[in-house]
Amino acid sequence: MRLCFGDCAFDGGTRELVREGQRVHVPAKTFRLLEALLERRPAAVSKEKLLEILWPGVFVADGNLARLVAELRELIGDDAPEARLIRTIHGFGYAFAGQVTEEAEARVARSDVVFKLLLRDREVALQEGENILGREREAAAWLDVYSVSRRHARILVSGDSAMLEDLGSKNGTFLKGEPVKQPTPLRDGDQLRIGTVEMTLRRYDGSVSTETVRSR
Repeated sequence: MRLCFGDCAFDGGTRELVREGQRVHVPAKTFRLLEALLERRPAAVSKEKLLEILWPGVFVADGNLARLVAELRELIGDDAPEARLIRTIHGFGYAFAGQVTEEAEARVARSDVVFKLLLRDREVALQEGENILGREREAAAWLDVYSVSRRHARILVSGDSAMLEDLGSKNGTFLKGEPVKQPTPLRDGDQLRIGTVEMTLRRYDGSVSTETVRSR
């Protein structure tokens, strides 16, 4: 589902922001801020809630949030003296106030690729689009472990590819032992660590036909 506002189109599944037909590079936290405001529109979101979403478990001054809002406004063309899209509620927080239209997109049929996370006690099939890994109950991979943040990381599945991204977690997201600092492509057999939870990503191609076994 694409959300259109002003001269922009936002797609949370593919993590893209398009403005006037051109893709816009948006830093991860700035993109998450836009996502949070769009998800809760037209309701106002408190500064405390936004700080919790963007910097979970970390003390951050309000000035950091204000700078992030200013950066977002510039990226979406809302940096005029009278902001039209992101409204400031003085003494409270911010709200997405622009008119938003939803654009349903027909998904193009792709190869029958299935991604799964293999954990010690279970396996989790990943869906097309966003798959949250974390301690919140609604997460695609619910990890009820002290070292895991509520929204710790996510895997974005698009057809036959998958991308891993840390969501500002306190204890980090690791791919093959290395910290994930930006969205990173995943391959079959990759070893992931979310906080202290280890798992393996597997990629299955359902289009491969079953081999006939000859009886002897």
